[in-house]
Order: sequence, then structure tokens, then C-alpha cells
Amino acid sequence: MRRRSLAVLASVPLLFAAACGSGGSTGAATGTASGSPGGSAPALKVTGATNAKPNVVFPAKVVETSSYQVITPGTVGAAPKEGGNVVANFTVYTWDGKENKLTGSTYDEGGPQLITINQEVPEILRKGFAETKGGGRFLSVVAKDSVPAEQRAQVPAGQSQVFVVDVVGVPEGKAAQGTATDPGLKGVKVENPGGDAAPKLTTKTKEKAPEKLVAKTVIKGTGPEVKSGQSILVQYAGKIWGSDVEFDSSWSRGGQPIMFQIGTGKVIKGWDQGLVGVPVGSRVLLSIPPDLGYGKQGSGDKIKGTDTLVFLVDVVAAY
Repeated sequence: MRRRSLAVLASVPLLFAAACGSGGSTGAATGTASGSPGGSAPALKVTGATNAKPNVVFPAKVVETSSYQVITPGTVGAAPKEGGNVVANFTVYTWDGKENKLTGSTYDEGGPQLITINQEVPEILRKGFAETKGGGRFLSVVAKDSVPAEQRAQVPAGQSQVFVVDVVGVPEGKAAQGTATDPGLKGVKVENPGGDAAPKLTTKTKEKAPEKLVAKTVIKGTGPEVKSGQSILVQYAGKIWGSDVEFDSSWSRGGQPIMFQIGTGKVIKGWDQGLVGVPVGSRVLLSIPPDLGYGKQGSGDKIKGTDTLVFLVDVVAAY
């Protein structure tokens, strides 16, 4: 699958010397400043609705001290907690008002990102997240003092960046919830332990692989149906039909869900066709023929152009 890195915020301190891209769009919104150890938030003017790309007007003088400002606190759910996940859109600017070309804006990338609030995220951003619920917006000035002390001498003056962050929501749970049913696909076995535990997918079989896309609901969720163009949060395991070779799995990487846009060509065709219309909270078994997977060229060392792919996908959330 093709997906944008989810670790953009973790690399913030390394991006101060980056070149710039193009600017943003216009809108209308205001907010109140919140204090921080680095000082009060500067007089930056942010306009635009919280569900759209913002526009920022910068003072002439570069602020060299990190700070944050809650523009709209939000009203949906709870603010994200340390160590937890949050779904957010963000746009990153250098102080000349241009977008940082290495990070840019999620609004230009097709959807929000899943961010883990941990020590890799600069403290000044974590403080903004801690005070902002779903539907809210905050900005953070990430300045030289956010860089580890031993690296500050390497950072030129005037390289402060501004993050405008729109909190979409805080996902609950990491797996499908509900009563499991037999997928009814001969040659494939699914074991469902329940809760947030990883399911087991077995594809070692002599049965002939289906020639067309097969989508079977193993657990039917109770949420709204996934729509084309939404960003969905999923857990998944992927194996090759007949060999039981696992080529990719979020469960094997520590059980951290991933997020991507569905129905718009951001992922393989079998996912776009098989997951649109699925209720949130569902676990779905997909058997994907080569033409709806990676085609004749295959992918990497494990997937050949003739392989049928089998995925077990938990649709955890949709935004």
C-alpha cells in the first residue's frame, strides 16, 4: 500500500534549515492566547475554518522562543493524552509565511494523520494537543529552544516554524469489536481472540485462489458506513494465498493502526473497492487478485505478479 509517513511531527527539530514551498488559502477565525514555559504566544493572526487549510499572517519580527496558542478549544470528546493517539490535520510554515516543503499541509495530502503523543513530539506541540479537543485548533511556534541543547548551535537564527493544528478526534480502541462469524472462504482460516488482541490469519492451502475480488465480513461493526474520500484508521494483516507468507502487518509492528484515504487511488484497488461501504468497527477479509493488487510487477521481494493477496482488515474509525 502507498501511504504517507505518520512520523512527520517527530522530525520537527531536524527541519529548521529546510527551504520553503507555496502559501495557503484564506478564511476567518480568531482565538485567545495560552501561556507556556517559553513565553506567551506571539501576535500571529490565523484565519480559516478549523476543517480547512488555514491562512497565517506573520509579524515582521521572528519569534525565537517556543510558544503555543489555543485558537478554538473544540467540543468533541476528550483532549488527547500523553502516550495516546490523535487524528489531526496540520500545516507547517516557516516565518516568511511559506509552507515548509518537507512537511507542508495534510490538507494537500488528502486527509488527516494519526499522531502518537510521545516524547518524540516537541513539548510545545504536546501542550497544544493537551488543551484541544476534537473540532478545535491550536498553533505552536517551534523555535530554536525546542531543539536539544547540544544541537542549538547548529540552528541558524530566524528558523522558527509555526504549526497550525486542527484536531479531528481521538480514536477509541485498536481493533474491531463484536461477534465473529465464519468468513466462508474455503482455504482461509481466521481466528478471533476478541478485545484488542490481534486476530490470526492462515492462508496455507491447496485450494485455488478466487479469480475476482472477495470481501467477507468477519465482524460487522455498528458504526456508519465508510464513504469514498474519507480517511480510515485500520489494523491489518496481509498474507499470500497458498503460502501463508506474511508480507505486511500493523499487528506485527506493535499493533499501531495506520490511516489513509480510501476510494481515491491512495491504496491498491482491492482495498478501495472492498472497504468502501463497510460499517466502522468491522473486520473484513479481502482476497485480492493480482490485477487489483500490485499488478504484474508485484511488490518487493515477497509479492510476485501472480500472487493473490489476502488481507484481514479492522476498520477502527473513519473521518
